[in-house]
Amino acid sequence: MDVMKALSFGEVKFLFTERAQLVYSAGALVHELRKKLEKFNDEDYLLLVGDPAIIATTSAVVSDINHGKFKMLKWDRESSKYYPLTVNLYQKEEKDGSDRF
Repeated sequence: MDVMKALSFGEVKFLFTERAQLVYSAGALVHELRKKLEKFNDEDYLLLVGDPAIIATTSAVVSDINHGKFKMLKWDRESSKYYPLTVNLYQKEEKDGSDRF
């Protein structure tokens, strides 16, 4: 996977190999993620690729570490670049009725 365009947001650190999968139990994965991401803060971004179960678990762990908040990079095929998105689980916003969030 080419992550060169993500470098404009900072250093890229790989947490797992590209073939990593969550197979039976998330306990060991959660423990390893907590160690690797213990210093995650508002300045950091997640670049989420690979196994959906690992992506979901990583997002949950980071949210727990950083008080419900994290930023991620979303790839846009049309413009061929990453866009930053912010998640705040505790922020209250009204939905406008469309399917675009």
